[in-house]
Amino acid sequence: MRKIGALEGGGTKMVLAVFTEDGQELERISMPTETPDVTMPKMIEFFRRHEVDALGVASFGPVDLHKDSPTYGSITTTPKLAWANYPILEKLLDGRDIPAGFDTDVNAAAIAEVELGAARGCQNAVYVTIGTGIGAGIYCNGQSISGLLHPETGHILLKPHPDDPNPRGVCPYHESCLEGLAAGPAIGARVQGDARDLPDDHPTFQIEAYYLAQMCVNLILTVSPEKIVLGGGVMQRESLLKMVRKETQRLLGGYVASPMITEKIDEYIVTPELYPVSGLIGAYLVGKKALENA
Repeated sequence: MRKIGALEGGGTKMVLAVFTEDGQELERISMPTETPDVTMPKMIEFFRRHEVDALGVASFGPVDLHKDSPTYGSITTTPKLAWANYPILEKLLDGRDIPAGFDTDVNAAAIAEVELGAARGCQNAVYVTIGTGIGAGIYCNGQSISGLLHPETGHILLKPHPDDPNPRGVCPYHESCLEGLAAGPAIGARVQGDARDLPDDHPTFQIEAYYLAQMCVNLILTVSPEKIVLGGGVMQRESLLKMVRKETQRLLGGYVASPMITEKIDEYIVTPELYPVSGLIGAYLVGKKALENA
């Protein structure tokens, strides 16, 4: 029985698992994302103990996905400075010559939702996580997308809502970008507290829906996905999803005449079926693909 190691590497925690080739989960552990000298030995030991035959890594980013690059498999310019320019894939392999796959955490989640979850049957789909940060994985014609870098949808520029008390947002890099306006910290800054305690009809959620709908419109008009999957902690508020769908239709103004937008938007903008383990299952699938192609 061949075993596949999977890592969903997040800025807050690392989730590790071992799967059989056919997808049976054998063990899963979680640990906080501390500095590499603290976290890496524990992760290396876990995969060594299980004697995995392949490894799939889905990491927070930005990361280097170019296989011909000398820094392939590395986290690059992350705000988590201890992990900046860190060769995480190389370190996890620890000298072992086994097949390994590497992708972003959100690309892996997109792969999982297409193969096993809410976007099954789609050739083109987008998975967006809206939580402490915002990131999107774009799946196109059988694979996740990367090019010059990889999609950084969380930093697309938006038109601020006229009633937003903080129209600049909280991103240290960009004024009025999606993450700076719509991620969890942006909502908290807007209400000067914990938005999770607020009722569904609080005005901040209409502002949030406006920003997430702008994102959906931009994705529809540029990537033209067959499905948009919205995950992450912010989307656990069910009423917000309904508001995003309605606002997306309003902002499109009838320009995209597809019935999926005009009549079936409840089936088009959806929540993930595999949350909260979309990224972990995606890491397993990335590792499985590497094993099959070896």
